[in-house]
Amino acid sequence: MTTLTHAPAESTIDPSLRHVYREVLRRNAGEHEFHQAVEEVLGSLGPVVKRHPHYLDERVIERLCEPERQIIFRVPWTDDAGQVQINRGFRVEYSSVLGPYKGGLRFHPSVLLGTVKFLGFEQIFKNALTGMPIGGGKGGSDFDPKGRSDTEVMRFCQSFMTELYRHLGEYTDVPAGDIGVGGREIGYLFGQYKRITNRYEAGVLTGKGLAWGGSRARTEATGYGTVYFADEMARHAGRSLEGKRVVVSGSGNVAIYAVEKVTELGGTVVACSDSSGYVVDEDGIDLDLLKDLKEVRRERVGAYAEERGGRARLVQDGSVWDVPCEVALPCATQNELDDEAARTLVRNGTWLVAEGANMPSTPAAVRVFQEAGVLFGPGKAANAGGVATSALEMQQNASRDSWTFEHTDARLGEIMRNIHQRVVTTAEDYDRPGDYVFGANAAGFTSVADAMLAMGVI
Repeated sequence: MTTLTHAPAESTIDPSLRHVYREVLRRNAGEHEFHQAVEEVLGSLGPVVKRHPHYLDERVIERLCEPERQIIFRVPWTDDAGQVQINRGFRVEYSSVLGPYKGGLRFHPSVLLGTVKFLGFEQIFKNALTGMPIGGGKGGSDFDPKGRSDTEVMRFCQSFMTELYRHLGEYTDVPAGDIGVGGREIGYLFGQYKRITNRYEAGVLTGKGLAWGGSRARTEATGYGTVYFADEMARHAGRSLEGKRVVVSGSGNVAIYAVEKVTELGGTVVACSDSSGYVVDEDGIDLDLLKDLKEVRRERVGAYAEERGGRARLVQDGSVWDVPCEVALPCATQNELDDEAARTLVRNGTWLVAEGANMPSTPAAVRVFQEAGVLFGPGKAANAGGVATSALEMQQNASRDSWTFEHTDARLGEIMRNIHQRVVTTAEDYDRPGDYVFGANAAGFTSVADAMLAMGVI
């Protein structure tokens, strides 16, 4: 992951909006990822406010840059040695004009308030693009579940929910999982919520187990959705993913199911990664082995190379983006793909990039792709399948129903196709054909802004 050490330049922002960005910098000092997310959206809104100046007159953009609510709390818990540990918990309830706050919880040592605010800000527009009635929010903690026992994770989750529960509800705020928060953590969180409230409110959390209110295809949704979106991008350009060489960064939930769907569509994923390095398998990543290592044994990708023998190699320095490919799917974490990596991909013939993670490409990397004519799908559009399927899980919980995998997957595919069409149409309407970044930002923003104006000064 690349960490920004200074705020991005405001030169990409229309002069009419630069005062908004400066105020964001002043009010949110040191929150560089949040600055980056705001700069990226504001950089697209110049043509929008020129066509619709009332967005400026009503100060809608300033309102959107300020979360409706920011919650920070202490999370004390006891480890297996009997030592008291202290972590910090966050929930940023960013925008509820389209529905209850919706967005994941991330448990990772890198989580700070600025991290959660950047993710929540992105979530507003991502959720709007789905067309589902959900607002935007995000949360998490600097707790690291890696290396912790199940009982330690349980005690942490119970302490975390003991504070957070008072802010949640199926009509108020509905968290899901994210990095470090999978089925185990969601189970512990839901159990504590049920215990404290004495309510079986299944719709208060998504990503639940199938036996207690979860949705089929939710586990696969973000990775599948990213590939569905990439496939639509390729088709729109008169091309296909079939027979293409693909590199996927990461090896967590999103990456695993991106690999699975690429393989189903006839592509070959030749590399994936984790924090210890990356593996290259020219025959194509062995999905069964990868799932076993990551979902069952929780091991590093080095074990993949060992078990594949001479058919795969582990690289512990450099970047997974050094591996030549035609299609790149960054599915790990924010700012993992910088301008140097982007230039390497362009030199190696990459023609399509779709973001499975949230803001994995730095602004400089995005510029490299756009200047080179690479098809670039930003995360707020390309990885919206996860939250869309979470909204489908909420529908099932509300109706006391359970859908088949095939039905849910079909709905997911339909939603991703609709997002792609909406992004493309919006870009073309503003004479920006092929500009997926602009189309996603403009389409998501106008949905939220119009709803805000309809509800008055909120």
